[in-house]
Amino acid sequence: MNPTLKKIFLISTVVVPFLIYCVYYYGMMIKNAPYKFTEFESIVIQYGPRDSMINKYNSKTGDYQYLDSHNSLVKKHLHLPQAELLYLHHKAAELGFWDFPAVELGDTTIKHEGPKPLRFLIEFNYKRKSKKVLYDASFNGPVKLVEANEQMVKEIMKVLDEEEGKEKN
Repeated sequence: MNPTLKKIFLISTVVVPFLIYCVYYYGMMIKNAPYKFTEFESIVIQYGPRDSMINKYNSKTGDYQYLDSHNSLVKKHLHLPQAELLYLHHKAAELGFWDFPAVELGDTTIKHEGPKPLRFLIEFNYKRKSKKVLYDASFNGPVKLVEANEQMVKEIMKVLDEEEGKEKN
C-alpha cells in the first residue's frame, strides 16, 4: 500500500468519524440547553434582613419595592428592556449561576451584634425550567462562589438602579 492511500485511510477512519461525532454531540448540547434566552420569562429578586426580605423586584409584573435611605417603603412599576434582561442572562451564564447550590446560608446559630446580614433570593424563570438561589451574605463557602454571588447581586442591583435613574430623567 502506498503512503498516500495510508494517509487517506487513516483520515477516513479516524478523523472523519471524530468530526461527525463532534458535530452531533455539540449540536445536541446546544439544542437541548436548559437555559436559553429565547425561553426566558422573568427574573425575580428579593433581599433584606433574614426575617423580612421586603425589597423585591419581579420583571414579569414590573413590581419593584424597596426601602429608601429614609427607611420608607417605595413602590414603583419598573420594566426592564430586553437588552438589560439579556445582559443579566449572559452575566448569570458567565458567573456560573446555573451551577450554584440552591441554598447558601451562613451559620444562623451565631448571634450578630449590629445589623443582620442580608439575604438574597434570586430566581431566573424560563419556560421549561427555573433556577432559584437563596444566598446569605454571611455564607462562608468557597471564596469563588461567594464572589460570584456578590457579583451577580451587584449586576442586578446596578441594572435596576440604572433603569430607575432613566425613568426619573
